[in-house]
Amino acid sequence: MRALLAAAVLFAAAPAFASDAPATSLTLADAAKAPAGRLIIDGAAWRCEGAACTATGGANQPASRACRRVVAKLGPVTTFSYKGETLGEQALAVCNAA
Repeated sequence: MRALLAAAVLFAAAPAFASDAPATSLTLADAAKAPAGRLIIDGAAWRCEGAACTATGGANQPASRACRRVVAKLGPVTTFSYKGETLGEQALAVCNAA
């Protein structure tokens, strides 16, 4: 009975843990290059709707490196945020140039 109660508490708390995750998202410069389904890059599962893409998970790495890895697969981006760290205009230019 205790195990069932503990499982119920964890199940109820799971959405609260998920919503605390830092945001990982990007906007593609060319929506035509958005993947049709889920795409895994460095452990991050990316899903796109038009040019707007979001991800869950991902390797522990700087946002600048994550951006370069995504740009290599999907093409240039106009915004990029990885695990709560948002790249500025200059960092985006460097990312897109790589």
